[in-house]
Amino acid sequence: MPTRNSNMVWTKRGNIVLGDEMLTPDSSRFWPLSQYEVGHAQPSFDKQYVRDFLKAHPESDYVLPQEVVDKTIDKYLEAYKLLTGRGL
Repeated sequence: MPTRNSNMVWTKRGNIVLGDEMLTPDSSRFWPLSQYEVGHAQPSFDKQYVRDFLKAHPESDYVLPQEVVDKTIDKYLEAYKLLTGRGL
């Protein structure tokens, strides 16, 4: 599962301090390796699906249809299972 991370990490008196969450679907970009293609938008396990919906439907007044909510939940559950090997 390829990933891209953007975390805030710094040292304070010799200790590493994490200033954000780490390796979650929102702080990192995770893609299914079997579908990864260089040079193309990747299917992901984050909230980009919601962003894409809202951008494509500006008239929605930020109200998400249940289908979008359900698909987003499914993406997070799939990411959790792939990362931990367990379902919820």
